[in-house]
Amino acid sequence: MAYLGNRTVNRLNLHYGLHALAMSGGGVFLTVFLLKAGLSPAEALASMAAILAGRFLIRPLILPIAKRFGLRRVVIAGAAITAAQYPLLAQVHGLDLMLVAMCTVSSIGETLYWTSYHAYFAALGDAEHRGHQISAREALAQAVGIVGPVLGGWALVTLGPVAAFGAAGAVQLASAFPLLKAPDVPVLAEAPGALRASRLGAALFAADGWTASGTFFLWQIALFVTLRESFAAFGGAMALAALVGAVAGLLLGRHIDAGHGGRAVWLAFAVLAVTILARAGATTPALALTANALGALVTCLSTPTMMTAVYNLAKASPCSLRFHMATEGAFDMGCGSGCLAAASLLALGVPLQAALLLCLAGAVTTLMLLRGYYAREKLAVA
Repeated sequence: MAYLGNRTVNRLNLHYGLHALAMSGGGVFLTVFLLKAGLSPAEALASMAAILAGRFLIRPLILPIAKRFGLRRVVIAGAAITAAQYPLLAQVHGLDLMLVAMCTVSSIGETLYWTSYHAYFAALGDAEHRGHQISAREALAQAVGIVGPVLGGWALVTLGPVAAFGAAGAVQLASAFPLLKAPDVPVLAEAPGALRASRLGAALFAADGWTASGTFFLWQIALFVTLRESFAAFGGAMALAALVGAVAGLLLGRHIDAGHGGRAVWLAFAVLAVTILARAGATTPALALTANALGALVTCLSTPTMMTAVYNLAKASPCSLRFHMATEGAFDMGCGSGCLAAASLLALGVPLQAALLLCLAGAVTTLMLLRGYYAREKLAVA
């Protein structure tokens, strides 16, 4: 069975499920908690841009570290350091030193984690079953995403931020345990042509980062404000969205592996465009809840479509780590620029929902790039 046939990928997906639980129970509240801590929407977006800028600057250090210790240990270290951002977040009160500390730790942990995780997954997964394996991972993430936001919202309201974010940090730390017995992936000392091989992946991630600045960070703020800044309502909205998307991605992964990636691209990005437009017009709680639920469907559709292409490009490149250093750096640039652009519009008085339309440029660019990739893949098979 392609979904469960690779034991190593199953171990990676178990790790990712725990990571997703920490993200859905704590990380999903990060931006909106900053609003409660006294930051304006523009300042919250600028803080996210600062984290992304830190990631971009730190990333070159990963290569010598991974050469010495291997990818598995870097993934584990990244997961552990990321856990430390949560207790720091609970102590933020406006534009203070704890905000600086949280942003710094988040930059270090996420840089180590995401770059090495993507390279690790790309190296150990199977190209012919990539869509299945990514879909299984995303379905698990959506499933825990039903529980995580409800628990996180309840804990923030009843127990307070110290307990709520402390629990998220503990789950994030526990996510490292499934990797302790996973195989290692060494990093080549030299890999000529690695940068050239990453060009398409970097372009895809830059466009996706620009889109994510609105569909993730800006939308979270807009949704939170529309729901009258209620942690419980916000958590419930995220859980409802996860429930909608829990199964849809499994079907698309099978569709991609059957050679229909081109069709999947059109479906995924048609839904993405509709979702962006719906969110831009969501000025009431009912409309916001509906538009948010559409977002989960976007994740299930677009993630397997894009990441199948990116992981297969990475596995075929001279070095999957160098490949993902380039792609993650491009994401940071795209997402950070998008956050700053949105923050600038908000500072000028543009409504939150109207600023979401910036996402469309990234969505269209990603669509064009993926169409070309799957068209070339189809010709290669023929």
